[in-house]
Amino acid sequence: MKRAIAGLCLAAAATLASAEYPDRPIHVVVPFAAGGGVDVLARAIGQKLGDHLKQPVIVDNKPGGNANIGVEFVANAPADGYTVLIAANGLATNTTLFPDLKFNVMRDLAPVAYVGYAPLVLVAPESFPAKTLADLIRAAKAKPGELNYASAGSGTSQHLAMELLKSTIGIEVMHIPYKGGAPAIVDMLGGRINFMMLNPLEALPHVKAGRLHALMVGAPQRMALLPDVPNAGEAGVAGYEANTWWGFLVPARTPPAVIARLNAEINRTLADPEVKKKLEDMGVVIQPGTPDQFGAFLRAETDKWAGVIRKANIKPE
Repeated sequence: MKRAIAGLCLAAAATLASAEYPDRPIHVVVPFAAGGGVDVLARAIGQKLGDHLKQPVIVDNKPGGNANIGVEFVANAPADGYTVLIAANGLATNTTLFPDLKFNVMRDLAPVAYVGYAPLVLVAPESFPAKTLADLIRAAKAKPGELNYASAGSGTSQHLAMELLKSTIGIEVMHIPYKGGAPAIVDMLGGRINFMMLNPLEALPHVKAGRLHALMVGAPQRMALLPDVPNAGEAGVAGYEANTWWGFLVPARTPPAVIARLNAEINRTLADPEVKKKLEDMGVVIQPGTPDQFGAFLRAETDKWAGVIRKANIKPE
């Protein structure tokens, strides 16, 4: 009887807390350094989200450990809706890359809302002879292992996207990992790197200035910001897809009513014209949905990239 009464009291307290939510500032944890793409996106959404929730939304940067430090912080936070994680691709890949993590994404976090994605773009310096994916494939097969590609580091979305492309089109090229995307781009512009995958925010300025040539968009459709660049199917690799994506999560056991409120207000924020334009200018394809839809997407991404990681025997740096 005592246990039953205690359970009823806890349920009543959770219902009351959900009804009053939020009554204080909400902290959005960005598991990357300030100024990066995820941080910019979080701040673009956070300000308007705070207006809708009528409480400040504070962005907290907790970088390090390939984003695992920030994720672990949220996984261990109180399950009350006041600590929210904005996550990217690493949430799906780090489970396989780092088998000894102290948290389990599926067990310790609850999906709230998917934001959307930006397809990665395969680019090469203008001096590189290959101007199409078919050209690149011919060049790579003529000299197996001699061409190279860069990434922002072993196990990053750029690295995994290229490994998936390599296995799909059957070429051998050398991977050169860098400590971040910026130095890799510098070396590619200098002609020391033959090609690499970039997110639209990094690729667009160089493509428009004529310094880089875009060979393919890693998505089933063309990008509005790069209308002349073929999609994966048009380039000859139908079914290939490699994106940078983002979504919000909270600690597991957060009351469903709180998750529902956050989901509704995040989706409302994504539909706001000002926010929509900011994200579209970053190359983001906005795709709001339900927590269950985001959860299904996260499971599918985890399975997809686990196969790529294991097949290529990728290890984190």
